[in-house]
Amino acid sequence: MTPLRQRMIEDLKIRAYSEHTIAAYVSAVCRLANFHHKSPDKLSYEQIRAFLVDLIEQKKVSWAYYKQVLAALRFFYRHVLQRGEVVEDVSGPRPEKRLPVVLSVSEVARFFKAIPSLRYRTILMLAYGAGLRIGEAVRVRLCDIDRERKVLRVQQGKGKKDRYTLLSPALLEILDRYCWAARPEDLLFTTRFKDRPITDSTVQRVCIQARKDAGIDKRISPHTLRHSFATHLLEAGTDLRVIQVLLGHSSPKTTAIYTHVSTALIGKTVSPLDTLPDV
Repeated sequence: MTPLRQRMIEDLKIRAYSEHTIAAYVSAVCRLANFHHKSPDKLSYEQIRAFLVDLIEQKKVSWAYYKQVLAALRFFYRHVLQRGEVVEDVSGPRPEKRLPVVLSVSEVARFFKAIPSLRYRTILMLAYGAGLRIGEAVRVRLCDIDRERKVLRVQQGKGKKDRYTLLSPALLEILDRYCWAARPEDLLFTTRFKDRPITDSTVQRVCIQARKDAGIDKRISPHTLRHSFATHLLEAGTDLRVIQVLLGHSSPKTTAIYTHVSTALIGKTVSPLDTLPDV
């Protein structure tokens, strides 16, 4: 490992970035260095700009990935090299506004029935039943299950924040059944090493296979279940502020996207044309 990479990792850890973000940021800077075949501390503004233009025009990366690369480069030049002026004027294109994929209730049921493994079915039911990110679901511990208060504690979710979310009777029954079969000691979902949680990518692959087996045309990832959780709550009349707290969103603007995907709410909305007197 080069001293520069080591310094970047240390600076990210000092600022309490997650392991996932650290890996993504380091990968982005390495990609920049490989593009120019030169150490990133030797590059100019024009060279950085050329790299970003290539990502957009040639590689055609997603807006989310581009934004992550841009954040990584800004961190590297501002905090690691103390050369913030190099990336001061670097900006990105106007972001695409895409609505999340949401499953119907019947599609969610078909999806779960297509998962033969009790372990992976429980993880994904947990993601849907409590609105968890997959990284949160695979790291649930026995001590997070609060039976008395009927809530599930999410420890150090996105943004290094704790929160509480739903622990419904159905979800508790599913967790009890899994715990009876798996006998977890601390972490619920581990590899053969009891202190290591199942990886996100493993669950992603299970989703891909289950979608095919269920005959569902929509793209499904673990995060699709979180989107579906929020949308179905909204359609059932749950206040948007409550959904925001359950999801762990810092801003209500993030949660408000579900008002755009809830077809049930759209269908219940009365058009002003219907309020006119007979014409």
